[in-house]
Amino acid sequence: MRKILAVLYTALALGANPALTGAALAGDVAALREGDMKKLALHDAPADVPAAVFLDAKDAEVPLSQWQGKWVVLNFWATWCAPCREEMPSLLRLQQAMPDIAVLPVATGRNAVEGIERFYEEAGVQALPVLRDPKSEFARAMGVMGLPVTVILNPEGKEVARLIGDAEWDSDSAKAVIAALMAGG
Repeated sequence: MRKILAVLYTALALGANPALTGAALAGDVAALREGDMKKLALHDAPADVPAAVFLDAKDAEVPLSQWQGKWVVLNFWATWCAPCREEMPSLLRLQQAMPDIAVLPVATGRNAVEGIERFYEEAGVQALPVLRDPKSEFARAMGVMGLPVTVILNPEGKEVARLIGDAEWDSDSAKAVIAALMAGG
């Protein structure tokens, strides 16, 4: 824990210095990755994300751009995905621990609203939004080949990191990584 705090402090200090490069910050953020977060790939430069419009539980259109200006943890999942079931409660706890970010689970592929609602109830995550990508169009455009996949978007809506597979998103390491990314811009 001391190592995480020391590196987080350094990352926060670096984030306050606009003369430092993104590469220096990325190295410090990388040092925060422990446990599941070792699977998190940090990008050298933010990557463009295609425009997306999701459907909510009532089939209303919800554009991803609605969250522009916020840090976003975007999780691709499905009701039939066992690792997704394990991971989802940690995403809710992350949202509760870091209310300044947006945690957006996106049900990818054929996921009936009733199935999503049942999944949420069983996992105890009703506080997260119901968002659907029923034809997997956005998932394909994002290069998602399996589930779960989680991408972190900066306030400009660009991808800065990606984790393939499940993770404990409310771990000290995950929260330190996200806080350091936020501090770095």
